[in-house]
Amino acid sequence: MTRTHSNPSVIILVEDDGPFAEMLRDRLSMKGHMVWLAENGAQAEALSEEVRADLIIVDLMLPDMNGLVLCANLREQFTGPIIICTASRRPEDPVLGFKLGANDFVRKPVSCNELEARIEVLLRQTARDGPSSAPTASPARHEDVQVIGPLAIDRARCRVTQAGAPMHLTPTEYRLLSVLADRPNHVVSSKELAEQVWGAHDTGICRSLEVHLRRLRAKLKSGPATLPVLTARRGLGFELAWEPPDCNGVSP
Repeated sequence: MTRTHSNPSVIILVEDDGPFAEMLRDRLSMKGHMVWLAENGAQAEALSEEVRADLIIVDLMLPDMNGLVLCANLREQFTGPIIICTASRRPEDPVLGFKLGANDFVRKPVSCNELEARIEVLLRQTARDGPSSAPTASPARHEDVQVIGPLAIDRARCRVTQAGAPMHLTPTEYRLLSVLADRPNHVVSSKELAEQVWGAHDTGICRSLEVHLRRLRAKLKSGPATLPVLTARRGLGFELAWEPPDCNGVSP
């Protein structure tokens, strides 16, 4: 839906630096935007479900969650632009942020004028082009499709089928499945999974990892065919296990 001056843009600002958050909220409100403030990741996720936002600004260094994890979680439900605005100096953060769904990356300190200009550019693009959507995929080559029993992972289209039926995964679940499927019947540590998907590993990311893996395991179990089993190996990691039947169709 195209926004007009009589229909102000709604922005969620995820920022735990109180003075900076209030200053930016005041500046954006003066421009006619409606700004909702979240001081941590949990508040941001709750707000994104309650408020129909047009744009979200995310800090990476939050008290309860790694901002990269929050960005990935928000992108699973939110199709509008996301700006990462952070004081983090990690050189890999911009690349990881863009991979996890951010539309722009700004390092602090940043002038309010510059940040406002970046916000206006993204809002204009969204008003003109509509919510972002995936481009039409060309036909997948055979080598782009990985098959593990009845499970087929189409890497070109980022789609998964089970016995020919579509398997509806979130982007994070798809990335986790892809990492595990690269080495079926091998244990992949939680640290490696987290670093492959989010680019970092800490206590907050570990909790989020366990939640996503539980949901992925449930979807694998609920399919129309016997699929590879996602198994947790206590203290070691996770394994996507698949034992094909023998040539007579009898499992060993």
